[in-house]
Amino acid sequence: MNKTILDVTNAIEMRSRKTRAQYLSMINEQASEGRNRDVLNCSNIAHASAAMTGSIKENLITGKGPNIGIVTAYNDMVSAHCPYKDYPDEIKLCLEKCGASAQVAGGVPAMCDGVTQGHPGMDMSLFSRDLIAQGVAVALSHNVFDGALLLGICDKIAPGMLMGAASFGHLPIAFVPSGPMGTGISNKEKTEVRQQYAAGKIDKITLQRMECKAYHEAGTCTFYGTANTNQLVFEAMGLMLPGSAFVRPGTALRHALTQEISRVISNETVLSGKARPLCEVLTAKNIVNGLVALLASGGSTNHTLHMLAVARSCGYILTWDDLSALSDAVPLLVQVYPNAPYDINAFENAGGVPVLMKALYERDLLHEDVKTVSGSFEDQMKSPALEDGKLVYRDCGDTRDPKVIVEGKGCFREHGGLKVLKGNLGQCVIKISAVAPEHHHVKAPAMVFNSQYDVHKAYHEGKLNKDCVVVVRYAGPAASGMPELHKLMPVLGNLQKDGYHVALLTDGRLSGASGGIPSALHLSPEAARGGALSLLRDGDLIDFDADAGSVNCLTSLEGRTAEKPDLGKDEQTFGRWLFKSCRDNVGPADQGATFLFKWDPNA
Repeated sequence: MNKTILDVTNAIEMRSRKTRAQYLSMINEQASEGRNRDVLNCSNIAHASAAMTGSIKENLITGKGPNIGIVTAYNDMVSAHCPYKDYPDEIKLCLEKCGASAQVAGGVPAMCDGVTQGHPGMDMSLFSRDLIAQGVAVALSHNVFDGALLLGICDKIAPGMLMGAASFGHLPIAFVPSGPMGTGISNKEKTEVRQQYAAGKIDKITLQRMECKAYHEAGTCTFYGTANTNQLVFEAMGLMLPGSAFVRPGTALRHALTQEISRVISNETVLSGKARPLCEVLTAKNIVNGLVALLASGGSTNHTLHMLAVARSCGYILTWDDLSALSDAVPLLVQVYPNAPYDINAFENAGGVPVLMKALYERDLLHEDVKTVSGSFEDQMKSPALEDGKLVYRDCGDTRDPKVIVEGKGCFREHGGLKVLKGNLGQCVIKISAVAPEHHHVKAPAMVFNSQYDVHKAYHEGKLNKDCVVVVRYAGPAASGMPELHKLMPVLGNLQKDGYHVALLTDGRLSGASGGIPSALHLSPEAARGGALSLLRDGDLIDFDADAGSVNCLTSLEGRTAEKPDLGKDEQTFGRWLFKSCRDNVGPADQGATFLFKWDPNA
């Protein structure tokens, strides 16, 4: 096996010995109490079964068969979660036929970053991940469940659900995907129209009609953003059925996969004698397998936050240095937008996650000695299909489109899609696979802003028509909840298109949907916590060198005092004041930007 993969895995396990032991001790204590339902008294069971009927009520009363908790992020505003409306009934019907039962344990909020981009709601988006984790714990706290199914896909929702599920790691738990929407207009056309609108060349109605052609039906958005990265990485970690991430909603195969994972989890409870608890799947080796798949596919930069937080939820201390080392060893094997014009449906048509896993396996980049929620590592290189209406798994074969998933032993780039940059301003991350090589190095004066809205104003006033590094600070988790800064992409894209050398440097976020602008993101320490970013001024010379893995201010910052805007003033309206305790207690970006987990490795 590749030495770097082994070294990184060993380093994670060694530095996490105490914290992982703490986690497993907690999980073993929960498991030692026996079946959850058996410790409840008759009044508890009566409350839990009161609204149920028929065989579900009977199963809850007698406790003969397993009862599976469904935690859902359904709403019909988020397109990816809209298909989940009918999933609980389908799961219940399937399990009733198996002598088991299921109940909706609870729901968690599911906000869409695509709706809140550039608006106050985005300031709550990252914090919703940790609230979702707490929501899953509340849902499963009723303790009438022998296992659980998680209905969630998008941005903060799926990572938050996994973080919460980890606290019930003594139970078998799996994700149930719903799949992507059909392909709409090309990402190239979408980007061009947005840039035309930013430049004032088209009106808002024209822009609106284009956007509605891009996002046009139920399912995940088809670009390779955070939602689809969640699905690919979690499948690679063995947290769902092989080949299930990107099967379209409403298809016969989608229904068959939903029913199969329901049966799988119901057969892996303590009642079966072959329990497969989540803690045995959430291991350092499976986490590293997920990271390798993330890097090989050029996934979302948001996972440099989410994977650190997920790791902490099950006792592992993962660092950006781990990601950086893995990125140097893992080649880019997938071309999907924003790395290329192809969307997630093209990836699925090329063979999807199983073919990617096979390509990584053939390069000795994956741990084979792992469990998945449904079987073994070898199963992850099989693809689902229907034969006479029955679900079967076959060898996935090789890529069916070498433009999307690489053919043979080659690669699209020698290194992974994400890279860590370090320098005298701190450390940050870049999605280097989305940036053309000629834009990897930008040395230019800083243009410093305390708000993304001020960047738009400067652009329309013509103040950005030059080579520059646009600095957006006080956008970190402690300042404003670390909003995504997508409103900047059309502006910076226009400047780059006009021939200017531009880059973005920020303690805020972008996702896997970011365009081809060199963007140093998640800078830590952030400005609000005393980071050097707070000392920058217009005209400071910034050397942004993605190839060298560095970003530095070449102008001396000695003797300067930080500019400190009134951060609370803009964090009051539209519910944001309720999240002040989150901003006050959140950890730094390079530790996952979470307010939940503060494992002490020296405890």
